[in-house]
Order: sequence, then C-alpha cells, then structure tokens
Amino acid sequence: MNSQDDLIDPRNLEEAFALFTAASEQLSLAYADLQGQVTTLTEQLEVANGKLLSEFKEKSALSRRLRLLLDRLPAGVLELDSTGRVLAQNLAAKQILRCEGDVVWPQIVKEQMQLTSEPGVSEYRFGDQSSYLLFEEVDVPEEHVRLVLLHDVTAAHEMRGALARHERLAAMGEMAAGLAHQLRTPLATALLYNGHLSRQILSEHDRIRFAQKSLDRLRHLETLIQNMLRFVRGQQQLTDVLDIRFVIQDAVQHVLPQFESKGVSLAVKETLDPLWVKVNARELSGCLANIFENALYASSSGQSVFCEVVVTADVLVLEVRDKGCGMSDEVRNRLFEPFFTTRKDGTGLGLAIVRNLVTSYGGDISVESRLDFGSSFKICLPLAIAATKV
Repeated sequence: MNSQDDLIDPRNLEEAFALFTAASEQLSLAYADLQGQVTTLTEQLEVANGKLLSEFKEKSALSRRLRLLLDRLPAGVLELDSTGRVLAQNLAAKQILRCEGDVVWPQIVKEQMQLTSEPGVSEYRFGDQSSYLLFEEVDVPEEHVRLVLLHDVTAAHEMRGALARHERLAAMGEMAAGLAHQLRTPLATALLYNGHLSRQILSEHDRIRFAQKSLDRLRHLETLIQNMLRFVRGQQQLTDVLDIRFVIQDAVQHVLPQFESKGVSLAVKETLDPLWVKVNARELSGCLANIFENALYASSSGQSVFCEVVVTADVLVLEVRDKGCGMSDEVRNRLFEPFFTTRKDGTGLGLAIVRNLVTSYGGDISVESRLDFGSSFKICLPLAIAATKV
C-alpha cells in the first residue's frame, strides 16, 4: 500500500482537481445561462399565449357579432358547397325560402323561381304563396363554398305595380280632362250658332252662314272623337306588304291642294326600286298626310317641304323636313303627348296617333328642330322581304 501511495504524484492530483473545478464552474455558468434562457422563453411564451388568448377572445367576440348581424340582416344569406347544397343559412333566408332540412339551391331556382319582366327579379313560389326576390351568387374559392345573397323585394314590386296603376289612372284622368277641354270649345261655339238660328228675325243669308259655321264646329267635334277612338284603339289594323312609294304618293295627293293654296312646294325624292314594308296603306297614308300638314303649318309662302326615302341596313327611313319656324326644345319634348298642340284649331292627337301607328309596325319616329331653322321628322320602319308579297 505504501508503495502505491508513493507512486501518486501530488501535482497530477492538483491538476485533476483544478480541471474538475474549472469544468464545474463552466457547467454552473452554462446552467445559469440555460436557466436565464428558460426564464426568457417562459416570459415570451406567456406573452405570446396572452396575445393568442386576447386574439381568440376578439375573434370569438367578432364571430358572435357577425352571427348576430347575419341573424338580424333583412337579407338572406346562404352558404353552399360545391354541389349547391345549403350548408348554412341565416334567419332571414329561412323566413324567405321557408325550407327546412336538406335544401339544394339549384333545385329551388329551377323548380320554384321564374324570371319576371323586371330586370333581375324572380317570382318565388312556395305552395300557394308567392314572393319576389333578387339574388346574387358569389364564389369563395379559398373556402370551396359559394355564398348567395337574397333580397325580398315583394313590397317594392307591389308598390311599383300600384304606382303603375295610379299612373295609368292619372293618365286616363288627364286624357279625359283634355278631351273635355277639346270638346267644350267647339261645342259651345256650335250651341252659340244654333242659338242664333232660333232667332225669328234673321235673314236667309245669316241663317245659312250660322248653319254652316255650326256644321263646321260639329264636324270638328266628329273629327276629334274619331281621332280619340283611333288613338285609344292603338291602330291595330290589318297590314299588308306594300311599296312605300305608293303610300307616299297617296298622302301627297291628299295634301297637295293645301300646299298649292298656301304657295308652299312639296318635293318628294323617291327611289327607282320598290321598297316593301308591312303596313296598313290607308292608316300610314293618313299619318304621312298629318306630318305634311304640320310641315305646311310651320312654313310660309315661297318655302318648300322635302320628303326623302333612304335605306340603311334593313331599315327604311322616311324623312319629312321643312325650313319653317321650327320649335323650341320644350315643345319638341312634348310633341307626341296626347292633347298637346300649339295650333289654335289642333286636337293634339295627330302626332300621338302617328307614333302609336309607327310603333305598332315595329318602327320608330323622331324629330329634330331649331327655332327659325325648320324641323325634320324621321320615320323608321323595318323592311319587308319582297318575296313575301302575294
């Protein structure tokens, strides 16, 4: 034993203890540093958890508010899967559609909805009840769902219908008032002349003169009533495929004596080839004569009225223009209104009848005018195929 103890070098032992001490100190420092990092990470984790918890609470509150808002929305909201099956719907959607259980949106659209004349509005039928809906569909590709927004516009639809009925009634009332006003003046004049005829002391010449004036007023009443009936009837007359040139010639022959007596010329520029339109010859000729007479009324002696026919694509354009007094924008905007007239002896129905007639043929009428520079009326009518003429 003593010999082995003598072999241990004290210096080696000291070095070993020194190394151990140094390693222990390094381990202590590393442990202390690790404890510091653990403390820092723990604090950071607590902060992150606090933020996550706060965000979770905020999102939970937002989710509750959104859910409450969806349930309180007057519009319906549907959430659909890729097949169109309803995954979720808010309270308004349930009240609008009144569907429970497994609901397939495309099937509802196909079987229970029908488009109306109003843009975007569909009539939704459920049993014996019906409502009117506006709906919009939006894809959410990130969520692989589709959202449908429903608006119940039944009340607005019914209000528009009621407004349209009231407008028609108001128009009828205005028309009746206008007709009464138009009838009253010639009727009162005719009664006045007839009152003169009842006088015992009246020369034969005056009797004939008053009788003629009374007859003229009665004829004016008859013309007014006939025009009114034609306007109400809407000009639904039998039509045939005709050459527009012959219709123009007939109208010109009807008004030419009036033009000659006033000293106004009427020039018609026609085409060499026939132009076929499907119209009622007598009615269209009368309407052209009405436009010619208006041009004559606006013209002075020595002036001219021009009539020209041109073809653009499949449309025939018949233009009547004058260089007369023209009209203001206010008059032009009201020109086709029933009973509106600037002529002392006018009925205010002539151009309204013209517009009704042209519209019934699938055409259109327009007017351009400037004060002291004349007016231009253009009637556009669809061309008929010549081969259809029998």
